[in-house]
Amino acid sequence: MKEDFYKILGVQKSASSSEIKKAYRKMAIKYHPDKNPGNKSAEEKFKQAAEAYDILSNPDKKSKYDQFGHQAFENGGAGFGGMNMDDIFSQFGDIFGGAFGGFGGFGGGSQGRRVVKGSNLRVRVNLTLDEICNGVEKKIKVKRKVLAPGATFKTCPDCNGTGQVTRVTNTILGRMQTSSTCQRCMGSGKIIDNKPPGSDNNGMIVKEETVKIPIPAGVVDEMQLKVSGKGNDAPGDGISGDLLVVINEIPHNELQREGDNLHYELYVSLPDAILGGNKDIETVSGKVRIKIEPGMQSGKILRLRGKGVPNINGYGAGDMLIHVNVWTPKTLDKKQREFFESMRSNEHFSPKPEKSEKSFFERVKDMFS
Repeated sequence: MKEDFYKILGVQKSASSSEIKKAYRKMAIKYHPDKNPGNKSAEEKFKQAAEAYDILSNPDKKSKYDQFGHQAFENGGAGFGGMNMDDIFSQFGDIFGGAFGGFGGFGGGSQGRRVVKGSNLRVRVNLTLDEICNGVEKKIKVKRKVLAPGATFKTCPDCNGTGQVTRVTNTILGRMQTSSTCQRCMGSGKIIDNKPPGSDNNGMIVKEETVKIPIPAGVVDEMQLKVSGKGNDAPGDGISGDLLVVINEIPHNELQREGDNLHYELYVSLPDAILGGNKDIETVSGKVRIKIEPGMQSGKILRLRGKGVPNINGYGAGDMLIHVNVWTPKTLDKKQREFFESMRSNEHFSPKPEKSEKSFFERVKDMFS
């Protein structure tokens, strides 16, 4: 089981963005590969800190993590466990300043070749409530940029493959040396050498690919999953971007979702409410027969425990709340009207709410408790 991100950085859940950044910088310097050469344990802690910072420094990701935990990112997640140091430094190198003088060529500071990452792609996937409750694997066609067959690259002559251009300027204080990203190769250290016909200036072509997307049970509308490496390729020996999958929940015809709970409006006839009976209810896990007790009151809420949506963090499933509505006929024939007219003064038809009968507001309160 993955360790809590707040615990990894040693901060509270209420920590500010500056506190999170400060905690990450402290850990990253402590476990930096330059300070711990060959130490696999330190390298792992360094990656864990980078993953935690990636999530907690982003307000949107942090909000999803606070609500759903690691499950919100399980389909790709931050993905730092399988990433190399170049990729981590390319994303967070600026946070260290010049503390390590360029991080020994990893590409995170002011020196060293930068690993280029391809651009991300974003798609929307429509899911029914049934698919959300049971989990599903979707296959979608994605058009992504890939390196054309035969494309080759060579060392950038402007920076000699370092990705950095150094300039020396004479000032009144002496000679000043500055480094900046090479504009010709954009820091990758390589430029196109052989561009196959039909490819763009970076040797890329557009290719349609079918991507399998495993979607866990319990996802929510607008949640974003990540499939690592299925975005656009990067020129040269860069790493591919990611495919970002946004969940679009299709409204159900009869069930209304509220978090992990489901709501269902059940209409019963006046004879059923008076005499009682049985009703078959369609749930996400199949039909369930419920009993209508004699004298069932309109507004009664019946709870079917565990018949809601599975919790994405694995904490069981929500409940299905059945709201009973007694249907009053709008038209009556002569015989029916005469019967109810005779019941106007009958004590059995006079409202006699008991103390055990909860008010509407009490029922609403129970529903959310």
